[in-house]
Order: sequence, then C-alpha cells, then structure tokens
Amino acid sequence: MRVITSKSKNAESFYISKGYINDKGINTSTIIRKLGTLQELIKEHGPTRDDVMAWAKEEARLETLKYKEDQQSKSVQITFHANRQLDYNQQVLHRGGYLFLQYIYYSLALDKTCRKLRDKYKFKYDINAILSDMIFARILEPSSKRSSFKVASEFLEKPTYKLHDIYRALDVLGNECEFIQSEVYKNSHLIGKRNDKILFYDCTNYYFEIEQEDGDKKYGKSKEHRPNPIIQMGMFMDGDGIPLAFSLFPGNANEQTSLKPLEEKVLSEFGCQKFIYCSDAGLGSEKIRNYNHMGERAFIVTQSIKKLNAEDKKWALNGEGFKRLSDDTLVDISKLSDDDTDLYYKEEPYTPKKLHQRLIVTYSPKFAKYQKAIRESQVERAQKLIDSGSTKRNRKNPNDPARFIGKIAVTDSGEAANIHNYLDTDKIEQESLYDGLYAVSTDLLDDPVSDILKVSEGRWEIEECFRIMKTDFEARPVFLQNDVRIKAHFLTCFLALIIYRYLEKRIDSRYTCNDILSTLKEMNFAGIKEQGYIPTYQRTKLTDNLHEACGFRTDFEFITKSQMKTIQKNSKGR
Repeated sequence: MRVITSKSKNAESFYISKGYINDKGINTSTIIRKLGTLQELIKEHGPTRDDVMAWAKEEARLETLKYKEDQQSKSVQITFHANRQLDYNQQVLHRGGYLFLQYIYYSLALDKTCRKLRDKYKFKYDINAILSDMIFARILEPSSKRSSFKVASEFLEKPTYKLHDIYRALDVLGNECEFIQSEVYKNSHLIGKRNDKILFYDCTNYYFEIEQEDGDKKYGKSKEHRPNPIIQMGMFMDGDGIPLAFSLFPGNANEQTSLKPLEEKVLSEFGCQKFIYCSDAGLGSEKIRNYNHMGERAFIVTQSIKKLNAEDKKWALNGEGFKRLSDDTLVDISKLSDDDTDLYYKEEPYTPKKLHQRLIVTYSPKFAKYQKAIRESQVERAQKLIDSGSTKRNRKNPNDPARFIGKIAVTDSGEAANIHNYLDTDKIEQESLYDGLYAVSTDLLDDPVSDILKVSEGRWEIEECFRIMKTDFEARPVFLQNDVRIKAHFLTCFLALIIYRYLEKRIDSRYTCNDILSTLKEMNFAGIKEQGYIPTYQRTKLTDNLHEACGFRTDFEFITKSQMKTIQKNSKGR
C-alpha cells in the first residue's frame, strides 16, 4: 500500500492505493481508501502538509498489515468454464521445490560471487541465474544441460537467458572453479561456524561414454568396473559432513598424488592451518602421514591389519589384551558372546619407519557376526559354482565368492591331468581371523582412544557424499568433452552437494536423502487463471520442517501472485 495525491484547481486530495497484477499479467493499481483533502486533514493532523503526509503513510502501513492478515483467511473465487479450452502452450504446473535450495544458495552469497565474475568478464548474460538453475536442476531432475534448461523453464521463476548462454557460462565457471570454491568456503561462515578442525579426504572416479582417451579422460581403475576412460576427483569434507574443496586429475594417475596440491590450496587460500587429516588406508601412505605431521596438522588413517609386519599382525590378531571402550575392563575377545554389543580396543606404539605413531585395533562382536553371515552366504555360492562347473573368478571384485574355490590337477593313470575344483577351507578360516577387527594409525599420541575412534567413524559421510553425487545427482556418465566444461559440470555437482548438505543439516538430519529429494521434487504448484497458485503436494512433517528452516511457507490452500512474489523474495533473503 502507498499514499498518492491528486491536485485539482481548488484542493489536494490524499488516497491509499494498492498495486496488483490483473488477469492479463499487467501491473496496475486501484484506490482502496480516500483519506480526504489537505484542507480537511490539516485541521486534525497538521499543522503542516508534512505532518499530514506522515499520518497518511502510517495509515497506509496499517492498511497493509490489515490486508496481509485478511489474506491469510480470505476466500478466493475463480470462475472456470467447462466449455473453454486451454490456451496453446499454457503452462499449468510449476516446480517450486527449488525455493528451499534457493534459500541456501543465497545464504552462501553465491549471487555476490557471480556478480564478481560478471564485473571481471563484462558479459551480458545472467550467470547467477544460470548457475543457480543448473544447481537446482541437478538436485531436482539431473540431466543434460539442454534438459536442465527445460527443467528450469518449469520453475516459478523462468530463465531470462538462452540455452547458448549456458554453454558460454560453462567456460567461465570451469576457469574460475578454484575461485568459486574459496568464495563459497569464505561465505559459508555467514551460515555458521565450520567444523574445519577435522578434514576427511577421499577419491572417486567418473566414467565417460567414449572408447578413446582424450585430455584428462584416461583408462584407469574404475570404481564401477567399467571399461571406459575415467576422470578422478579428490574431495575434502569437514567434520560436519559439508564438502570443503575438490580437484580433478587424470584417470590414470595415482590417487595419492592428488592430495598434496589440493591440501596446499586449502592451507593457503582457505586459511585452514590446524586440522586432523582423516582418510582410508589407500590415502594414508607414509609420505602422506609425514606431510600431515607438519605444522599444526595431525592425522588419523585406517590401517590394514593384513599389511602389518608379522610381529604387529600377530599382536593384532591375538584376542587377549583388549579393553572394553566404555570402562577399560580387560577382556579376551575370543570368549565374547556373538550378541555382545560393546566395542573393544587395544593399542601399542607403532613406528613402521621413522614417524612415531600409535596403532589402535578395535573389535566389534556385532560387526564380526555380520561379516561371518556375509561370508557364509558367499561360501554357499562358491559351492554352487563348484557344483555347476562354472568357477571363473572376477579378480576385480575382492568379494567374489570364487575366491574360496581352490584348484588342483588330478592325473589318472597316464591320462592328461584334469583340474579339480574344491572349497578352500584354509582360506575361509584365514579370512575369519579378521572378523570384527578394525585398525587406525595416528600421530595423536595422548588423545583419548574414544575421541580418535569417533573421528575415524565419520569417514562414512564422505563416502555418502560421493554416493549422492553419483546416484542421486547422476554426475556420471559425463557427456561433455571439453576439459574446462567438464570441470564446470563437476563444480555444479559439488555446489549442489554443499547446498543439499546444508539444507539437510537445517532440518537436523532427521530424514533420509531419498525422503528429502522426493519431497522437493513433489513440491509443485498449479497456476490458476493468472490469479495465483494451488499447491499440488501433500503437507507432511518434512514439508513443515523445510518451511520452518527457511522462514517462509508455501502450504496454503491458495497463494496469490503477489504472495508468491513475496515468497520468492524471502527465499533470496530479501
């Protein structure tokens, strides 16, 4: 509501006016209340015209509040005609789940980062709209860039750019990938304190639907065991499960070489100097441990018991000398019940080379029972393979049941030797020795064991991050060919993961990834006769939590166009 005035030959009149969008989608206004002439009003609200105007503006403010209150309970009458056809290309369904992602996007000030890029490159297209739409589409309906443009055209706020602008923007985003990552980290402190005293690191790879190597797309050991060129990704995640930084490297490179360049970037550009590095054994070589023993850094890495020297392995496999984690009671784990749910540990100094470390071995009866059940199932499958005569082993799969099948050559009186397959009980028994055991190595020589194990247990979250990117956000296969645009693609996936993780955290991680994504995808609206929108989704506890977390609501029976514009502004923190 606002105050307008109208002057005639003999008087000046004051009115309160309300703006609205008519049935043709055009902004217009109407007078809802006449306040009176200046001559009439100055007697009661004077003595000057400024005093009258101040009073009128206060009346307009009160009218606005009253209007908003009325709108909450106001019924809307809209006429439908059973014999009137839809207009050509009329959009009825609008996607609205992106509004909650948009709230996190603007909380991370990504719009300001895009503004810096615009000022640097002087391009005319809206890179903020392109980046945000690609991120939202990656979460809600992952697909190609062309299809993502179509998805964005179904949002409540339609794209103001063209398809070719997306491909132009990819070049900028790819070249500015490191800058954008550092800006996001810096701006993430606007949302809350980062738990960057613990950093998890891991690597994965993504395949391409091509046959020939090209650029960084090289043949390597694919996580999906696919015979295609791959590109590898290394990623840091903080102690709360929020991604911190990533880098890409060729598919044929040793993943251990990927750590140092990215960690140097985290140290210099992100300002993270004091943290505990945590990774699995594959990214915990002696060289990596020495590097993370420098400065104010420390490390906790998984240690393969099978790769320990003979003396340490014998000590680790010995059931005596373990302590219950909860009270340090000494136990012999070989005498524990399968139904025991406690965790046990033992530790000793560990110096495989020059660096003094601490080796901690844990035992979980519950995990041992699980591993035993899995192996028994695999042994049954191995026996079936023997009975069927099909014993070919997939050496790329360490859990292939055929690993339990032994072979021996049998010769019958002068005839050629025949291969006899048998169940290798010695190998089964040898593998069972490691049931329930888990080991870590650390240079934190004085910290409580419980604290060290708690940090190490958080590694599952970075594996979950990669699973979400690959499965839910469909980051692979990758169909782009240009290395710069490939980097832009993974930047989009990485930012989508950060935004999703923050949204998940805001609703206290009470729901599964599938529940959250399914709900966001279903939060759509039917456009009604250019007057407003009707939600087409079901209200649930999860939708309530999303609205409470983001500070706006879309779950009314009817939302006017004006109200929807306010919701859109609120989702951008305006």
